[in-house]
Amino acid sequence: MKPTKVEAVMVDDVVTAGYGTPFKEVVRLLDEHRISGLPVVDEERRVIGVLSGTDLMLHQTGAAGAHPLGRRARHDAARSVAGTAGGIMSTPAVTVRADTTVTEAARLMAGRRVERLPVVDEEGRLVGIVTRRDLLQVFLRTDEEILGDVRQAVLVDTLWLAPGAIQVTVREGVVTLSGRLERRSEIPVAVGMTRRLDGVVEVVDRLTYRLDDRRLLPVEQAVHGVADDWLRKL
Repeated sequence: MKPTKVEAVMVDDVVTAGYGTPFKEVVRLLDEHRISGLPVVDEERRVIGVLSGTDLMLHQTGAAGAHPLGRRARHDAARSVAGTAGGIMSTPAVTVRADTTVTEAARLMAGRRVERLPVVDEEGRLVGIVTRRDLLQVFLRTDEEILGDVRQAVLVDTLWLAPGAIQVTVREGVVTLSGRLERRSEIPVAVGMTRRLDGVVEVVDRLTYRLDDRRLLPVEQAVHGVADDWLRKL
Protein backbone atom coordinates (compact mmCIF):
# COMPACT_ATOMS: atom_id res chain seq x y z
CA MET A 1 0.00 0.00 0.00
CA LYS A 2 1.39 3.38 -1.01
CA PRO A 3 1.14 6.16 1.58
CA THR A 4 -1.55 8.76 0.97
CA LYS A 5 -0.25 12.09 -0.33
CA VAL A 6 -1.47 15.52 0.71
CA GLU A 7 -2.96 16.09 -2.74
CA ALA A 8 -5.50 13.33 -2.02
CA VAL A 9 -6.96 15.05 1.05
CA MET A 10 -6.37 18.77 0.43
CA VAL A 11 -9.03 21.29 -0.60
CA ASP A 12 -8.11 23.07 -3.82
CA ASP A 13 -10.82 25.77 -3.65
CA VAL A 14 -9.07 27.96 -1.08
CA VAL A 15 -10.41 31.14 0.51
CA THR A 16 -7.55 33.67 0.57
CA ALA A 17 -6.79 37.27 1.47
CA GLY A 18 -4.34 39.71 -0.08
CA TYR A 19 -1.76 41.75 1.80
CA GLY A 20 -3.99 44.83 1.73
CA THR A 21 -7.30 43.10 2.55
CA PRO A 22 -8.94 45.13 5.38
CA PHE A 23 -9.38 43.51 8.79
CA LYS A 24 -13.18 43.59 8.63
CA GLU A 25 -13.15 41.90 5.23
CA VAL A 26 -10.98 39.10 6.64
CA VAL A 27 -13.45 38.60 9.49
CA ARG A 28 -16.32 38.52 6.98
CA LEU A 29 -14.55 35.88 4.87
CA LEU A 30 -13.94 33.66 7.88
CA ASP A 31 -17.53 33.97 9.04
CA GLU A 32 -19.05 33.48 5.59
CA HIS A 33 -17.05 30.35 4.83
CA ARG A 34 -17.10 29.01 8.42
CA ILE A 35 -13.31 28.66 8.64
CA SER A 36 -10.87 29.60 11.39
CA GLY A 37 -7.97 30.77 9.24
CA LEU A 38 -6.73 31.41 5.71
CA PRO A 39 -3.54 32.00 3.71
CA VAL A 40 -2.45 35.45 2.58
CA VAL A 41 -1.17 35.57 -0.99
CA ASP A 42 0.45 38.09 -3.32
CA GLU A 43 -0.60 38.97 -6.86
CA GLU A 44 0.90 35.73 -8.22
CA ARG A 45 -0.77 33.59 -5.51
CA ARG A 46 2.49 33.00 -3.70
CA VAL A 47 1.84 32.39 -0.01
CA ILE A 48 3.30 35.20 2.10
CA GLY A 49 1.61 34.46 5.42
CA VAL A 50 -1.27 32.84 7.27
CA LEU A 51 -4.08 34.35 9.30
CA SER A 52 -5.56 32.44 12.23
CA GLY A 53 -8.09 33.15 14.94
CA THR A 54 -5.21 33.94 17.31
CA ASP A 55 -3.97 36.67 14.96
CA LEU A 56 -7.43 38.19 14.78
CA MET A 57 -7.92 38.11 18.55
CA LEU A 58 -4.59 39.85 19.04
CA HIS A 59 -5.75 42.62 16.74
CA GLN A 60 -9.12 42.90 18.47
CA THR A 61 -7.83 43.06 22.03
CA GLY A 62 -4.66 45.08 21.42
CA ALA A 63 -3.40 43.51 24.66
CA ALA A 64 0.24 43.31 23.60
CA GLY A 65 0.61 47.08 23.62
CA ALA A 66 0.08 47.22 27.38
CA HIS A 67 3.13 45.08 28.20
CA PRO A 68 6.80 46.12 28.48
CA LEU A 69 8.37 46.44 25.04
CA GLY A 70 10.74 43.58 24.30
CA ARG A 71 11.37 42.69 20.65
CA ARG A 72 8.53 40.15 20.63
CA ALA A 73 6.18 42.52 22.45
CA ARG A 74 6.90 45.34 19.99
CA HIS A 75 6.20 42.99 17.11
CA ASP A 76 2.91 41.85 18.66
CA ALA A 77 1.95 45.44 19.46
CA ALA A 78 2.47 46.46 15.84
CA ARG A 79 0.30 43.58 14.69
CA SER A 80 -2.42 44.43 17.18
CA VAL A 81 -3.01 47.87 15.62
CA ALA A 82 -2.58 46.80 11.99
CA GLY A 83 -5.64 47.28 9.82
CA THR A 84 -4.92 44.85 6.98
CA ALA A 85 -4.22 41.15 6.52
CA GLY A 86 -0.57 41.89 5.79
CA GLY A 87 -0.12 43.59 9.13
CA ILE A 88 -1.92 40.90 11.14
CA MET A 89 -0.72 37.68 9.48
CA SER A 90 1.84 35.26 10.88
CA THR A 91 4.92 34.95 8.71
CA PRO A 92 6.76 33.10 7.28
CA ALA A 93 3.96 30.69 6.49
CA VAL A 94 4.47 26.99 7.19
CA THR A 95 3.65 25.29 3.88
CA VAL A 96 3.74 21.83 2.38
CA ARG A 97 3.98 20.33 -1.12
CA ALA A 98 1.20 18.27 -2.70
CA ASP A 99 3.43 15.18 -3.00
CA THR A 100 4.24 15.16 0.73
CA THR A 101 2.80 12.17 2.55
CA VAL A 102 -0.05 12.75 4.96
CA THR A 103 2.05 11.33 7.80
CA GLU A 104 4.89 13.77 7.12
CA ALA A 105 2.44 16.67 6.90
CA ALA A 106 0.87 15.66 10.22
CA ARG A 107 4.28 15.62 11.92
CA LEU A 108 5.05 19.07 10.49
CA MET A 109 1.71 20.40 11.67
CA ALA A 110 2.21 19.00 15.17
CA GLY A 111 5.83 20.16 15.39
CA ARG A 112 5.01 23.74 14.32
CA ARG A 113 1.74 23.82 16.27
CA VAL A 114 -0.41 24.98 13.37
CA GLU A 115 -3.92 23.87 12.43
CA ARG A 116 -3.66 24.23 8.63
CA LEU A 117 -0.99 24.00 5.97
CA PRO A 118 -1.19 25.88 2.67
CA VAL A 119 -0.18 23.53 -0.15
CA VAL A 120 2.19 25.12 -2.67
CA ASP A 121 3.90 24.21 -5.92
CA GLU A 122 7.65 24.38 -6.57
CA GLU A 123 7.46 28.18 -6.95
CA GLY A 124 5.53 28.75 -3.75
CA ARG A 125 2.18 29.36 -5.45
CA LEU A 126 -0.95 28.24 -3.62
CA VAL A 127 -2.60 25.08 -5.00
CA GLY A 128 -4.65 23.97 -1.99
CA ILE A 129 -4.91 23.78 1.77
CA VAL A 130 -5.00 20.90 4.24
CA THR A 131 -6.34 21.08 7.79
CA ARG A 132 -5.81 19.05 10.91
CA ARG A 133 -9.18 17.38 10.38
CA ASP A 134 -8.22 16.35 6.84
CA LEU A 135 -5.03 14.70 8.06
CA LEU A 136 -6.63 12.99 11.06
CA GLN A 137 -8.85 10.94 8.76
CA VAL A 138 -5.83 8.84 7.82
CA PHE A 139 -4.97 8.16 11.47
CA LEU A 140 -8.37 6.59 12.12
CA ARG A 141 -7.11 3.32 10.60
CA THR A 142 -7.12 0.36 12.99
CA ASP A 143 -4.01 -1.29 14.40
CA GLU A 144 -4.95 -4.46 12.52
CA GLU A 145 -5.00 -2.59 9.19
CA ILE A 146 -1.62 -1.04 9.90
CA LEU A 147 -0.17 -4.42 10.93
CA GLY A 148 -1.30 -5.95 7.65
CA ASP A 149 0.25 -3.11 5.67
CA VAL A 150 3.61 -3.44 7.44
CA ARG A 151 3.78 -7.16 6.78
CA GLN A 152 2.76 -6.89 3.14
CA ALA A 153 4.17 -3.54 1.95
CA VAL A 154 7.38 -3.51 3.99
CA LEU A 155 8.37 -7.12 4.67
CA VAL A 156 7.03 -8.89 1.59
CA ASP A 157 6.94 -6.27 -1.17
CA THR A 158 10.01 -4.20 -0.21
CA LEU A 159 12.39 -6.50 1.68
CA TRP A 160 11.26 -9.74 0.02
CA LEU A 161 10.88 -11.43 3.38
CA ALA A 162 8.31 -13.81 4.78
CA PRO A 163 5.56 -11.95 6.69
CA GLY A 164 6.79 -13.47 9.97
CA ALA A 165 10.50 -12.89 9.41
CA ILE A 166 10.51 -10.24 12.15
CA GLN A 167 8.04 -9.46 14.88
CA VAL A 168 5.66 -6.57 14.24
CA THR A 169 3.30 -5.21 16.89
CA VAL A 170 1.00 -2.19 16.65
CA ARG A 171 -0.58 -0.35 19.55
CA GLU A 172 -2.52 2.89 19.06
CA GLY A 173 -0.69 3.47 15.77
CA VAL A 174 2.79 2.97 17.26
CA VAL A 175 4.60 0.19 15.39
CA THR A 176 7.35 -1.83 17.09
CA LEU A 177 9.76 -3.80 14.89
CA SER A 178 11.72 -6.54 16.68
CA GLY A 179 14.02 -9.34 15.57
CA ARG A 180 17.12 -9.86 13.43
CA LEU A 181 17.55 -8.95 9.80
CA GLU A 182 20.28 -10.35 7.61
CA ARG A 183 21.93 -7.02 6.77
CA ARG A 184 22.40 -3.78 8.63
CA SER A 185 21.34 -1.72 5.59
CA GLU A 186 17.86 -3.26 5.74
CA ILE A 187 17.05 -1.66 9.10
CA PRO A 188 16.65 1.97 7.92
CA VAL A 189 14.65 0.68 4.94
CA ALA A 190 12.26 -1.22 7.21
CA VAL A 191 11.89 1.67 9.65
CA GLY A 192 11.56 4.35 6.97
CA MET A 193 9.01 2.47 4.90
CA THR A 194 6.96 1.67 7.99
CA ARG A 195 6.99 5.28 9.15
CA ARG A 196 5.51 6.42 5.84
CA LEU A 197 2.50 4.11 5.97
CA ASP A 198 -0.91 5.65 6.55
CA GLY A 199 -1.94 5.69 10.19
CA VAL A 200 1.52 5.11 11.65
CA VAL A 201 2.11 7.49 14.54
CA GLU A 202 5.68 6.39 15.33
CA VAL A 203 8.06 3.48 14.84
CA VAL A 204 10.02 1.83 17.66
CA ASP A 205 13.16 0.22 16.23
CA ARG A 206 14.34 -2.89 18.11
CA LEU A 207 15.92 -4.56 15.11
CA THR A 208 19.34 -6.18 15.03
CA TYR A 209 21.38 -7.57 12.12
CA ARG A 210 23.64 -10.49 11.30
CA LEU A 211 25.97 -8.84 8.76
CA ASP A 212 27.29 -5.26 8.73
CA ASP A 213 27.22 -4.53 5.00
CA ARG A 214 28.07 -0.83 5.12
CA ARG A 215 31.30 -1.41 3.20
CA LEU A 216 29.97 -3.82 0.62
CA LEU A 217 30.33 -2.76 -3.01
CA PRO A 218 27.11 -2.06 -4.94
CA VAL A 219 27.84 -5.07 -7.21
CA GLU A 220 28.09 -7.40 -4.24
CA GLN A 221 24.87 -5.98 -2.81
CA ALA A 222 23.10 -6.56 -6.11
CA VAL A 223 24.24 -10.19 -6.20
CA HIS A 224 22.98 -10.89 -2.69
CA GLY A 225 19.77 -8.84 -3.04
CA VAL A 226 17.97 -7.18 -0.20
CA ALA A 227 18.01 -10.21 2.07
CA ASP A 228 19.51 -13.69 1.93
CA ASP A 229 17.50 -16.82 1.19
CA TRP A 230 17.36 -17.91 4.84
CA LEU A 231 14.88 -15.11 5.53
CA ARG A 232 13.08 -15.04 2.19
CA LYS A 233 9.56 -16.25 1.73
CA LEU A 234 9.10 -19.54 -0.07
